[in-house]
Amino acid sequence: MEELRDASIHHTAQKLAVAIKAMKNYDEIFKKVQILACSPGVDKNDLRNTLEDAIKSTGLETEIRNIVFHLVRNTLITETKSQEKIGHGADPLAYLRRSAVQWDRRVRKSLNAMCAELSMPLHGQPRAVMDRDELISKWEELSNYTIDLSNYRPVYAPKDLLDVLLSLKGPQKPPEDTEFVQVPNWEFSHIELPVKNLFELRLLFAELFRKEGTTNNLDLPTQCKRILDTKQAPLCQHFLKKGRTPAPFRGELWSFVLSHGSYMNGQECDHWARLRNKVLTTDHIVDKLIFKDIQLTASNDDQYFVFEDVLYQIMLCFSRDTEIANQIQFEKYPVKGRNYEGPPSGVVPFHGICMFAAPFCYLYDSSINLYFTFRAFYIRYCHRLTTINTHPQGIVSLCLLFEKLLQTHEPLLWSHFRELQIQPIRVVFKWLMRAFSGHLPPDQLLILWDLILGYDSLEVLSLFAIIILSFRKDSLLQVTSLDNIEAILADLSSIKVLPLIQLALCRD
Repeated sequence: MEELRDASIHHTAQKLAVAIKAMKNYDEIFKKVQILACSPGVDKNDLRNTLEDAIKSTGLETEIRNIVFHLVRNTLITETKSQEKIGHGADPLAYLRRSAVQWDRRVRKSLNAMCAELSMPLHGQPRAVMDRDELISKWEELSNYTIDLSNYRPVYAPKDLLDVLLSLKGPQKPPEDTEFVQVPNWEFSHIELPVKNLFELRLLFAELFRKEGTTNNLDLPTQCKRILDTKQAPLCQHFLKKGRTPAPFRGELWSFVLSHGSYMNGQECDHWARLRNKVLTTDHIVDKLIFKDIQLTASNDDQYFVFEDVLYQIMLCFSRDTEIANQIQFEKYPVKGRNYEGPPSGVVPFHGICMFAAPFCYLYDSSINLYFTFRAFYIRYCHRLTTINTHPQGIVSLCLLFEKLLQTHEPLLWSHFRELQIQPIRVVFKWLMRAFSGHLPPDQLLILWDLILGYDSLEVLSLFAIIILSFRKDSLLQVTSLDNIEAILADLSSIKVLPLIQLALCRD
């Protein structure tokens, strides 16, 4: 057993070494190590120990540890899960993977059709000189940039994705459980994805139950500052689990957890400049879709309209970023047919996409800091909410988790929805797909997203959706139409995230 463990560690170390060498900033890190190796404090007769001491004393060790932390989370774990799927005979989720590809092709085909309808090239075209000059002069105030959007519409909205999810049909399973004689066809129970029960969720979020003294609560800013001084991403992530992040430190904490720190190096600044230049020199249909989306959502939101200008910058650059398509682990399934290409980022704008970026405007003054932290958040979490996938925290799994929790722990509400022939998921899907952005007040939304980052889990979204329904159960049981149900749930301004989650997890 010891030999197997050693072999596993060696194998992981080899993978990490290969991944680090493939990084863009590998040469920069290697040069730092070379310079340290030549410094007076490093003894060639004891190179290993003295070089390790030099690396620690300069802070380079922490930088390398953070890199390893992110590589293990983002790369190695994904590879391991992919390998586990190989060689297990028939794939019970093959139909789901095919549906994912079909949905992706449908979205890109719609974008292609819109381009044909408006006589615009799918891959973009050089921007006219007058248009480019106007865009340059108004870059800091893009809300004043004149553009006709009357012929543009969102490629798809949450309702479109939900309709596809509700139509998913998998292989019929023989009845194994006679507890429920009749299963309505709008349930997700036929999908063989593993989801947690309430007991497992309590174990996952156990840190929320840990009692802290009054002195510690009052001293949270000091604790946070000490953790940030260490510059260690794992410690920053652990601090977010408390759900009590002092607002002035949240942006820096998120930067460490999502990327390699709150500082922007030369490569990132250069990358931002290249993205901006691509926006200024190339006219793409996604530009109009982004302007349309921001005007339909953030610009009409009392909490976010003041960030309209910076959101245009962020989302336009986002659409040109080819690294997004490279880093997102899209599930691949071989299908016949034509590939419908989309924007350089690989992400086709949908109704509400800018609301993933909007909350970050409360955290950063710098557009560059905002962009790279938001991009990391989108790559790690948001794309799972907007695509059909088999990820244990993807939108399909979250829908299944929601319905199982509702059926198990709120049977009265479950029965009420069934009697009314209303699919419960229709009531909450817009919350799940946008991770509650635009639905919760920003201060409460940021606490909810603290928990997503702290526990590295989107499952809190399904749990919180159940909590809101439970909180308003009495009112929901009094009404008999979908419109009235949605009216009861329309205003979440009085909802407090942390106490409600703690109460729900503690309840028997």
